[in-house]
Amino acid sequence: MFERKNNNVLNVYCTAGYPHLDSTVEVMKALQENGADIIELGMPYSDPLADGTVIQHSSSIALANGMTIKKLFEQLRDFRNGISIPVVLMGYMNPALQYGFEKFCSDAKNVGIDGLILPDLPEYEFETEYGEIIKKHGLDFIFLVTPETSGARIKKLDKLSSGFLYAVSSSSTTGADKKMIDVTNYLKSLQKMNLHNPVLVGFGIKDKETFQASCAYANGAIIGSAYIRALENAKDVNAVTKNFLLSIK
Repeated sequence: MFERKNNNVLNVYCTAGYPHLDSTVEVMKALQENGADIIELGMPYSDPLADGTVIQHSSSIALANGMTIKKLFEQLRDFRNGISIPVVLMGYMNPALQYGFEKFCSDAKNVGIDGLILPDLPEYEFETEYGEIIKKHGLDFIFLVTPETSGARIKKLDKLSSGFLYAVSSSSTTGADKKMIDVTNYLKSLQKMNLHNPVLVGFGIKDKETFQASCAYANGAIIGSAYIRALENAKDVNAVTKNFLLSIK
């Protein structure tokens, strides 16, 4: 996932089916064309525990638009014809289990997805049941760590992860403001651990300043809420995306 670039990696989150049901691939193409290095594609869910109000709102709109996992895989069927950067699906276990977990992993791989972020999949269940299915279908799996995660647990989750390790900047939801000095100290401590995976920082990264501060001590950062907010009333998705990513990079 990091073959092309290992530093200043910009991962941008977008919600499938937002702002319109058929916006998914259009938004993804705009992100690739305007400099995103990885796309984190959110699967809308009615009870998204790790998401703040902006992403929750985008999920509600996408669900009202008619987005489902089945519909998403239909939309993604040929997306690799025009998109070459890594794409990771982010979502929650309930919809994946309702879809059928093995079928979910198989269909994700078949359309060209690279990895999964499922924040509510516990480490124990990953090790005893779901991890084997994920690996069988050749998907990376990304665990989240926070400033409160112990050193021993960080090393364990790093060992279980592939693709990258998602360093949550604080134990809150997405979109909240953080004191970057606290985040910097946390990232410095991760850097000293010589982790196996590249580290991307998420939650509260919203502009050039917070992106650059994160990249000083990590491989890159994840921006979500700020981009979703920019898309909300977009008449021209490509123009809005271009302006947004120019302001970051």
